[in-house]
Amino acid sequence: MTDAEGKGRIALITGASAGIGEALAHVFAAHGFDLVLTARRNHRLNALAETLESAYGVKMHTIAADLSQAGTSEALAAKLEKDGIAVDALVNNAGYAVPGLYRDTGWKEQRDFLEVLVTAPCALTHLLLPGMNARRYGRILNVASVAGFMPGSASHTLYGGAKAMMITWSQALHSEQKGTGVHVTALCPGFTITEFHDVNGTRGAMNRLPKFMWLDAKHVALAGYEAVMKNSPICTPGRQYKALAALVRFLPRNFAHRLGALRSRVLTARK
Repeated sequence: MTDAEGKGRIALITGASAGIGEALAHVFAAHGFDLVLTARRNHRLNALAETLESAYGVKMHTIAADLSQAGTSEALAAKLEKDGIAVDALVNNAGYAVPGLYRDTGWKEQRDFLEVLVTAPCALTHLLLPGMNARRYGRILNVASVAGFMPGSASHTLYGGAKAMMITWSQALHSEQKGTGVHVTALCPGFTITEFHDVNGTRGAMNRLPKFMWLDAKHVALAGYEAVMKNSPICTPGRQYKALAALVRFLPRNFAHRLGALRSRVLTARK
């Protein structure tokens, strides 16, 4: 069953095949949005599309796409236009992390990472925003991270910086879109129970964290949806992460850096 909030509207969700992206697909479908789902794993997209169509009665489109490849965002937008699909809600969720020290990783790894986490969200937003403005309706939800508020730490070297950019960029867009009918929100979750850490090989280190630090993907997705509908510029799910983000803002710079060094020891732990 769905409610009518998104009836007749279409949401595009990147990185929709698992984790927070999959949870967001359920939330948008439950609110009546037809969906365009994109990710690299087409078989998982198709399986999810069948589940959502059966559960919520919404129309589904799946497009297998690798956003790490230059030009993919433009090709995706062109296909949507060719197929007559006008995107009313854009969820820039696709993302991952590159573990290891920066000096020990390959530049192609880091370049592909930046393409997915920075270039693709900016490109898709730039390409789809004019249509939203013309229709006087749009919802842009950028999945950032509480890491964007934190001091830098060793390993996953570009991750915090990329997420910080997503936060400040979302705030700028939010200000620019005032009065246009387009809402922009940065969703900033903390550690969330998904396969994210299994994929990047850090599950062993993450298992050391206390249970209260972990968020449920469904809770994160619903919080993000509600925030973008209310046009809140920033959404940080979980009281523990709201408190942490607030605390970091008031810490002296040197102390914050030491906190980052402590976090580094967790992230670089082998087992």
